[in-house]
Amino acid sequence: MINPLGGKMRSKSTLSLPLLLALSLSFSGVVVAQDASFEVPQTEYGHPDLQGVWNFSSSTPMQRPAQFGEQEFLTQEQIQAAVQRQQASAAAADAAAARLVVNPEAPAATDNPGGYNDFWMEMANIGDTVRTSHIVHPSNGRIPPAVEGAQRQFGGLGPDIPGTRPVRYVVGGIAKDGPEDRGLSERCIVGFNSGPPFTPSLYNNNIQIFQNKDTAVIMTEMIHDARIVTLGDKPALSDDIRLWSGNSRGWYEGNTLVVETKNFNGLRQTFSSTGNNMDMVLTEKFTRTAFDTVDYEFTIDDPATFTDKITAIIPMTKVAGQLYEYACHEGNYGMFNILRGKRVEERTESESGAQ
Repeated sequence: MINPLGGKMRSKSTLSLPLLLALSLSFSGVVVAQDASFEVPQTEYGHPDLQGVWNFSSSTPMQRPAQFGEQEFLTQEQIQAAVQRQQASAAAADAAAARLVVNPEAPAATDNPGGYNDFWMEMANIGDTVRTSHIVHPSNGRIPPAVEGAQRQFGGLGPDIPGTRPVRYVVGGIAKDGPEDRGLSERCIVGFNSGPPFTPSLYNNNIQIFQNKDTAVIMTEMIHDARIVTLGDKPALSDDIRLWSGNSRGWYEGNTLVVETKNFNGLRQTFSSTGNNMDMVLTEKFTRTAFDTVDYEFTIDDPATFTDKITAIIPMTKVAGQLYEYACHEGNYGMFNILRGKRVEERTESESGAQ
């Protein structure tokens, strides 16, 4: 599928039919008008019922492209143009795939088959009212400037980028001398979209919410992490106890579950390859707006990293299915082979130099 603001995106073929139908009607970034007749279901404890599996796939960019300035929503003309681009791109991609299927002289597979194909990718479609960005504060839809001295560290799927430990980003690495040189998702510690906060990516954009009287649990598909949210007025966690996903406390405001998370361990970046999250306070809001929609809003407050707060809104769509376990590395042989491969490479280079 197509990002309405430019760029190719395709659908994940493994999504359930009900989810595909839902996504075709509700592009994540679409503002879904709340049905005045919709009554938010309640749990047996009188809280808004947010339980189930929810998908936060999106084709809306996190930051607003500069050409839109303060424009928060696409016009109908811009939406129509995006739909036409999407349809043309999808038709061209389907035609290219068909040519490969029927062409007996198609090029043979190479030693590098690539990392991902369309099977993996899940993106939402285009609806009637589309945001130009998920970020709504600052009002220009852009990430605010970093404070002076805030560290920036970049990873990626290409060659390693030399640097120093700790590696706070999720993808890539600085070297292969040990697991600590690799990104956090390669180490199966945190996912590249599961945060917190949740940020749409190519795949595994699902969470499941459980609720009881004094606890809510938010389980992510990516890395399969379960974040336990303590509800009510209970003593705060000691400041010297620090966690990868922080410590979450929550409460209800009407039909909204509000979750405040502190006590991050500082070994992850705050947001967008910048800073560390030691002093970050994250506030998330989950609001049931329709049978099949929860509005997810997050605010990042980290004066040690950014000159202003960051607030984003990402609608989530109900999934008619269950959440399956995400194993990251089966048997964790991935990390073993990354390091082992580097040792073999070093030995080969050493032997070649000795000849």
